Amino acid sequence: MNFYLKNTLNFLFILNIIYLILIRNAVPIIGTRRDGVLKIATDIGGTFTDLVYTDEKGNLHFDKGHTTPGHFEDGILNVLGRHVTEDSLMESFIHGSTVIINTLTERKGGKVGLITTKGFRDILEIARGNRPDLYNFKYKKPEPFVERYLRQEIDERIDFKGNIMKAPNRNEVGEIVRQFKESGVEAIAISLIHGYKNPIHEQQLKEEIVKIWPEVYITLSSETIKEYREYERTNTTVLNSYVKPIAHAYLKSLKEKLSTVGITDHLKIMQSNGGTTSFDKAMELPINLVESGPVAGMFGAAKLGELLNESNIIAFDVGGTTAKCSLITDGKVNVTTDYYIERNEKFAGYPIKTPVVDIVEIGNGGGSIARVDQFGSLKVGPDSAGANPGPVAYGLGNTQPTITDANVYLGRLSLANFDNPISIDKVEEALVEAIAKPFNVSAEEAAQGILDIANSNMLNALKLISIRKGYDPEDFTMVAFGGGGPLHAINLAEELGMKKVIIPYGSSVFSALGMMMTEYRQDYIQTSLMGFDHAHLAEIQANIDQAIESAYADAPLSKEHYYFEINYDLRYKGQEHAVKLNASNITIDDEGLLQLAEAFHVKHKQEFSFDLPTTPIELVNLHITIYGKDEAVQFKELDFSHIDVSTCIKTKRNLYVKEKGWVEVNVYDQQKLAPGYVIAGPAIVENPTSTVVINEKQSIEIDKYGNLIVEMEGK
Repeated sequence: MNFYLKNTLNFLFILNIIYLILIRNAVPIIGTRRDGVLKIATDIGGTFTDLVYTDEKGNLHFDKGHTTPGHFEDGILNVLGRHVTEDSLMESFIHGSTVIINTLTERKGGKVGLITTKGFRDILEIARGNRPDLYNFKYKKPEPFVERYLRQEIDERIDFKGNIMKAPNRNEVGEIVRQFKESGVEAIAISLIHGYKNPIHEQQLKEEIVKIWPEVYITLSSETIKEYREYERTNTTVLNSYVKPIAHAYLKSLKEKLSTVGITDHLKIMQSNGGTTSFDKAMELPINLVESGPVAGMFGAAKLGELLNESNIIAFDVGGTTAKCSLITDGKVNVTTDYYIERNEKFAGYPIKTPVVDIVEIGNGGGSIARVDQFGSLKVGPDSAGANPGPVAYGLGNTQPTITDANVYLGRLSLANFDNPISIDKVEEALVEAIAKPFNVSAEEAAQGILDIANSNMLNALKLISIRKGYDPEDFTMVAFGGGGPLHAINLAEELGMKKVIIPYGSSVFSALGMMMTEYRQDYIQTSLMGFDHAHLAEIQANIDQAIESAYADAPLSKEHYYFEINYDLRYKGQEHAVKLNASNITIDDEGLLQLAEAFHVKHKQEFSFDLPTTPIELVNLHITIYGKDEAVQFKELDFSHIDVSTCIKTKRNLYVKEKGWVEVNVYDQQKLAPGYVIAGPAIVENPTSTVVINEKQSIEIDKYGNLIVEMEGK
């Protein structure tokens, strides 16, 4: 009986969320012609699968469905099935997913065998000597994803200039494959020393393996990354092989199931670099999808900033499990190849040397559990209550308080948003037992303490991508989205001294919305160690031209559909670290060389606090990016002619204000606001899927695009 009741309540809660979104969105879904669905984007989260689509008039529509772990494609089909049929006029389908990152962190990938150059079998074991925690004498290096007996050597050698010193003995391949088969290997990674400079030996080994074992998944380092640094390159190649069987099965299944509702063409998936690629390419290089879902919101924030003339933005996304943030400067999302999974202040993590939008992510979301640790300190996250049982306020049996419960108890969230029989007494009981009693404080103080710790964790993440990199947050505007972003952003922005916070239209599904605004993108990075001077100018230009031709050859459409961007990774001669400089011009001359050199000195001083103007500069990598001129969805002005702002106050509610206690405030219905109507704080603004709490001396209003604009005190 309890099992039946629990699942019934879970179903009712999900049904209520769907119902609210269906009937209360600013652009209603009910009544939309099914054959008018043109462009679709879906984003899988830990709790819900988000859907955004456009109709034949270009209007945006939102919906959510329950995520189905283990068979994520079923969750997509469930939510799609309410709006798409075989008669729909489909133009494109874009998908974002956490399947790859989850496969890595949960260690659920395929069994991998590694083939490398003789003498380099232990490169994954040796890793890097620089460790994050210098005084941790119990520090352990990351365990390789490939056990030693599955790391095989082959006698070959290419030098750093790409010259062949010793050809591989192909007769060795048969014995290696035999051992791999006996060991149950599902995928093979081939990473040879200096393979980034000359891929010929890796290609020859692949040819031999395919002859013997055509069905095995194979990844070449030269197809994955063409940068030097053998440890990072080898680890990236191994991780691509590790996730390849899972990614292939998932995308193949999704492709088949999409065809049942008539979605067969123009299937795209979000990459970690902020662009899209085809399903087929994603199956070959799934490691490029490691941050597939989160980066779309960062890209959408940049597009929104462009629309609102805000070129410097801190994008802030809070979901049910994590909080993520990224810095956007001069309208550009920062893309890096220095990306790690599972890295923290005590663990070195695993490098992935592919282009990824620079994101800092922490385990603090709405479902993050608050607890008192063994040392008597209050901790929030990274453990999460997830979707089931979820926060105490869900009424599904959880007794551990979460960030959501703290927001509910302090009046920041309404219990009316939860379709279950839970009372505020249950939330209070959880707060008292877990937090208030151990610290001998009131339930209000316990809840406020949870929010203070959570906000402190989030604040540290925001400082990592701003202050720690030489940027003043006061020069930036925050764009906050996700289910919890709008709820926490105001206090965080206030702490950082920021001027403004923007809560975008459709904030709870903004990552999916960001996908609608992306375009085709592929990155071509090639290590090209040489002097950055006149003597090497012709060689630099020749390398650029070669990369551009390769990009055109891979692109699905003719040349007029694309444009390019170039980044130069530069360093002082003799240094280890490099600085990335952007240039939109695909040609370089002496004047451009001097301008980039001057910009390098400035940026190096900003990032590392010093410059060496008389020291020669070296080029490390050329980073060529090709973009498709897709007709991305644009933000549209909304129709407010039917809005009666006199009815925008929906109720009054008691709100707990730190250091003041309980204060009665107005609660406003966002869907009954119109441009020009200004709300002074303290106040609460709600829509069916998100809530904004503004403090005293702050104000909020809606713009013509449906975004909520919060002006901070004195700004």
